[in-house]
Amino acid sequence: MGEYLQEFVDETIWYNKLVLGSLLPSKLWDPLPHILQTWLRNYIAGNLLYLISGFLWCFYIYYLKRHVYLPKDAIPSNKAMLLQIYVAMKAMPWYCALPTLSEYMVENGWTRCYARISDIGWVMYAVYLFIYLAVVEFGIYWMHRELHDIKPLYKYLHATHHIYNKQNTLSPFAGLAFHPLDGILQAVPHVIALFIIPTHFRTHIGLLFLEGIWTTNIHDCIHGNLWPIMGAGYHTIHHTTYRHNYGHYTIWMDWMLGTLRDPIDDEGKKVM
Repeated sequence: MGEYLQEFVDETIWYNKLVLGSLLPSKLWDPLPHILQTWLRNYIAGNLLYLISGFLWCFYIYYLKRHVYLPKDAIPSNKAMLLQIYVAMKAMPWYCALPTLSEYMVENGWTRCYARISDIGWVMYAVYLFIYLAVVEFGIYWMHRELHDIKPLYKYLHATHHIYNKQNTLSPFAGLAFHPLDGILQAVPHVIALFIIPTHFRTHIGLLFLEGIWTTNIHDCIHGNLWPIMGAGYHTIHHTTYRHNYGHYTIWMDWMLGTLRDPIDDEGKKVM
């Protein structure tokens, strides 16, 4: 068992060297305890992912494709985007504590993570991945909904994110502009799932990486109309009505529980 757990440690050491070794002199990070190296790697990688993906997407939709996807009055001001970056940057050190903790728990064998797909085979890998995503979808839906329904949680946590409630205040940079505890709570289902479903560790890390890109995408106000994906068109409605489209990746939970509102239907009502 110790040799198997060492595979997780070796993998996180490789991730740490990949990020920290590429960006910082070894004397700055090599003496740090392993868990602090992991937090520092998550912090640096999280900032880079957020800033680079947000900047590239904003540059594309607001400048290269200016007025193609969004009307002029729907483009957020530079001031609004800088405020979103400021809020996200303040929260980032705290956000990174959760994946650091989850990696520590994986390394110590407290979760149901496995290191190699060959341990269970590709069929069961696909089955468990589907279940993992379903559990995460269920968990994030209810966490997000309760952050609205429980008034103190909304007032003291989630309201920070909902000051961006119109097309001309939402931008890709709003994707991580949360109160730190709010952002952590909405990511907790990713960690809880590790204790319930056998999960490939590298896939889990990859999904957390994609999560950063996804949050950028769903705040750009452009409706991709790719059923059953909970894209930006749906999420923009959530920011304007506060009572619909709590889902994360798909519309299924909202559809089953009666909180779905379709952007195509909304456009039809506006035309009528």
